[in-house]
Amino acid sequence: MGCKKSDSPLTKVTPVELDSIASNYYEQYLKLYPLEATAQGDLRYNDQLPINIDKDFISGEISFYNSVQNQLKKVDYKSLSDDQKTVYDVLDYNLKDKIERYAYHPEYIPFTQFGGLPLDFPLLGSGKGSQPFKTEKDYDDWLKRVEKFPDWMDAAIENFREGMKAQYVLPKKLVVKMIPQMKADEITTADFEKNIFYGPIKNFPKNFTAAQKDKFKVLYKDMISKKIIPSYTKMGNFLETEYLPKARESDGINALPKGNEVYKYYVNSWTTTGKTPEEINQIGLQQVAGLRNEMEKVKQQVGFNGTLEQFITHVKEDPKAMPYKTSKEVLDAFNAILKKITPTLKTMFTVTPKTPFEIRQTEKFREATASAEYVVGTPDGKRPGIFYIPLPNPQKFNVTSGMESLFLHEAIPGHHYQISLQQENTALPKFMRFGWFGAYGEGWALYCESLGKEFGLYTDPYQKMGSLSDEMLRAVRLVVDTGIHTGKMTREEAIQYFMSNIAYDEAAATAEIERYMAMPGQALSYKIGALKIRELRDKYQKQLGSKFSLAKFHDELLNQGCLPLDVLDRKMENWAKRQ
Repeated sequence: MGCKKSDSPLTKVTPVELDSIASNYYEQYLKLYPLEATAQGDLRYNDQLPINIDKDFISGEISFYNSVQNQLKKVDYKSLSDDQKTVYDVLDYNLKDKIERYAYHPEYIPFTQFGGLPLDFPLLGSGKGSQPFKTEKDYDDWLKRVEKFPDWMDAAIENFREGMKAQYVLPKKLVVKMIPQMKADEITTADFEKNIFYGPIKNFPKNFTAAQKDKFKVLYKDMISKKIIPSYTKMGNFLETEYLPKARESDGINALPKGNEVYKYYVNSWTTTGKTPEEINQIGLQQVAGLRNEMEKVKQQVGFNGTLEQFITHVKEDPKAMPYKTSKEVLDAFNAILKKITPTLKTMFTVTPKTPFEIRQTEKFREATASAEYVVGTPDGKRPGIFYIPLPNPQKFNVTSGMESLFLHEAIPGHHYQISLQQENTALPKFMRFGWFGAYGEGWALYCESLGKEFGLYTDPYQKMGSLSDEMLRAVRLVVDTGIHTGKMTREEAIQYFMSNIAYDEAAATAEIERYMAMPGQALSYKIGALKIRELRDKYQKQLGSKFSLAKFHDELLNQGCLPLDVLDRKMENWAKRQ
């Protein structure tokens, strides 16, 4: 790597060894978290399911992180190149954050209504997720993985009980949503044809023999009736009879023992900054006020007489906002957005992904409950990056849901550019190629929405309103997340505040607010990240004047993948000096 060893008499580690520390770290990490390996297409541990919520597992994990930290301390930071300093900083940040998290006992709440293994498992086992079902070994791997599932669920019950003793429990309002999830028909039905875990048997690979098919039919029925159904049923009953009565009436995490400290940790972890909940609350209030002013202008532009709240509700029903008849027309409109922005993209980026890209309608079987999303391609190009759009009723597809801004965020240049470039960059250590920080990843995608005007989009008032609504959602999150978790706002007040600024019906607004209750701080990452990227762009545009190139700025911002925002700050400062 052509880097000088430092002249200090102490034995310092050279940059070459930083690479091996980083790669050894990630190799070990994937063994601890084999589901992440599976998600990345690394099939080595597809038969494994560690009980990663168990006390012994956790203490082993912490001592592993400590040992990597001790190796890092031997690295001579000053002798590293700028890029290597970034690698060092990200690994150091990762380790500290993972160790600190355990100080707040996340294991007391092993899953919520919004996320966790019991919610991910059905998709994995359905044959429609990242667990492959192409070979006999794949079918065997899944059976072995499921072997451990009842143990995981038992450990989760034990952990919930520990939480009950420590008075570290979920709000009742969330627990009541978890019980039906555990008892859902497609998981607990003994009619195998209707059980989601029987999916791989209904879709055997073409080359399977009759004998193979018969063998797995028997084994999968056995797995469902002896492992899956009893585990989910037991958990559902536990939550209903034992946990729910002990769950809390309060909404915010501040109500828990040391709740304010816990929340402060989650705020810092999700935003990757040192900002306090109070500062973020203030930023949110300012952003909401500014966006309401912008929305007022659109209201006047379309000649609507009434309050802003009435206008926000009106655009949901306005026929002018629903111009499409068929799914094809909606998909064509998204393709037209891509065509329109392509010439400008060439001036904004010199480095673009090799991973192919597609726009697809979400499959019928999951269309009713899915939201628009980006599904990552594979670095080898075998699977394209896909922008999925659910269209259960194309005639009801409303452009004020933010059609143009949605495309810039989820597709190009948002998630598709950022994630594909990160995965394609084989010079990065694996923990960074496949790493994710919401503040940077979601921040980048939200910053891309703000480029709409430069791309010649948002000229139609309804599309403009859509982009403002998208931005408003992220601004409102700053107010309600900090409001709920510092005890300034109840769930009901948060839902009201949400609906007075965003055109969601009550059910959708409630689901959003309950998501924030389940994952304190996560909802803050989007806007804080986007504001940081915009602040860096403005700062260096001013500072560098004619030497500033937007394409070079974007390329530098994206060339090492997801970074904590403080690390990004240092990286861009070094870049500006080199200009």
